Amino acid sequence: MEYNSKVWRDFKFQKHRNFLCLQEYSPEEIEAIIKVSEQMKLWEMLGEEHHVLRGRTMAMLFQKPSTRTRVSLEVAMYQLGGYALYLNAQELQLRRGETIADTARVLSGYVDAIAARVYSHRDVEELAEYSSVPVINALSDFSHPTHAPAVFMTIKEKLGRVKGIRYVYVGDGNNMCHSLIVVGTKLGAEVVVATPEGYEPDSKVIEWAEKNAAESGGNFELLHDPVKAVKNADVIYTDTWVSMGDEAEAEERRKVFAPFQVNRKLVMHATPNYLFMHCLPAHRGEEVTDEIIDSEHSAVWDEARNKLPVQKAILSLVIP
Repeated sequence: MEYNSKVWRDFKFQKHRNFLCLQEYSPEEIEAIIKVSEQMKLWEMLGEEHHVLRGRTMAMLFQKPSTRTRVSLEVAMYQLGGYALYLNAQELQLRRGETIADTARVLSGYVDAIAARVYSHRDVEELAEYSSVPVINALSDFSHPTHAPAVFMTIKEKLGRVKGIRYVYVGDGNNMCHSLIVVGTKLGAEVVVATPEGYEPDSKVIEWAEKNAAESGGNFELLHDPVKAVKNADVIYTDTWVSMGDEAEAEERRKVFAPFQVNRKLVMHATPNYLFMHCLPAHRGEEVTDEIIDSEHSAVWDEARNKLPVQKAILSLVIP
């Protein structure tokens, strides 16, 4: 099977476009990402080459450590026929005071895209503002848009659909939570978020979720009771209680989030065939117990594996 450009022509997807926050993308465009991801995964399984980005280059500007996002992006670019250049922000002139705007101007003169993993979402927005090539948010403190499609691709594989499922996020209303809320509500899922008081998602994301759900026929609910939230859940999702940048609050967060641990007692309230998911890295014994993450209900490893075809889809759809 050779590369078939019709796969891309079938989708109304604007190339040369920044990929910063999934709220900026329509439900049809998000579904396109998942469908192209499925095509990429099929080609992988068949061992077929799909060099749709032959000769393209991408700079990977990372301020934070990364395992899955970094490796999947690098391998994706290589398998698409391109080249990814990893740039540790501490080794660039940024460390010596060069502005993000100037860095964007320079890098976009050398490469066809910039993937950035940053502390502040404003940094990736500024990169996009001054770059002449697409900027891809590889994680910021506000969103994680390259991971969320892998979650819903995995759900579709396991459950056969996304629309109408009861999707429950338990834990911190963080960047991962934001992206999952956006995609879930855009695709018509019944999205429930359970957080301790004071750790809710950003109010702007809640507004988006309510609007998305009204348009898609889905639903959004914010609760502070994890037991009530996971009742009849088809999917239970959690994330670390201490995100990068929150380390100073670690001890306090562990106390506050203890009742939100995903364990055997909590999952008893879900459907018999529920899925457990986590973006990783997991802090076993904190947000989830070994018994759950290693159980037959866990789709964590499938989710992580699906990051590769999803990254390929995003790169191939965004990079001109």
